[in-house]
Amino acid sequence: QVQLVESGGGLVQAGGSLRLSCAASGRTFSLYAMGWFRQAPGKEREFVATISGSGGTTDYTDSVKGRFTISRDNAKNTLYLQMNSLKVEDTAIYYCATRTYISRSSSPYEYDYWGQGTQVTVSS
Repeated sequence: QVQLVESGGGLVQAGGSLRLSCAASGRTFSLYAMGWFRQAPGKEREFVATISGSGGTTDYTDSVKGRFTISRDNAKNTLYLQMNSLKVEDTAIYYCATRTYISRSSSPYEYDYWGQGTQVTVSS
């Protein structure tokens, strides 16, 4: 059974940083691409970043490019999202997800398993 558990969310002032982690279990972690998504109140879940199974390729939504970095440690079965220069509009619940392909994807419909989410709140 695949399980994803996010951690690292919290309250931070605008301009600050947070590092999210997602601990994965139940499958061979390095074989599958993973992604971060977020959902703000009253809005649909949106793509943030994705990384291939090997970690060699990544992709980001335009609004976080240059501020967020997705990475993974396959030896530790852990996915990360380093978030710098946070803005109020980054406030959301952040979810990690994994899909049954090694290649990355920005579509939430192509992900099979999801974590429970971690709240990130950025104050002005």
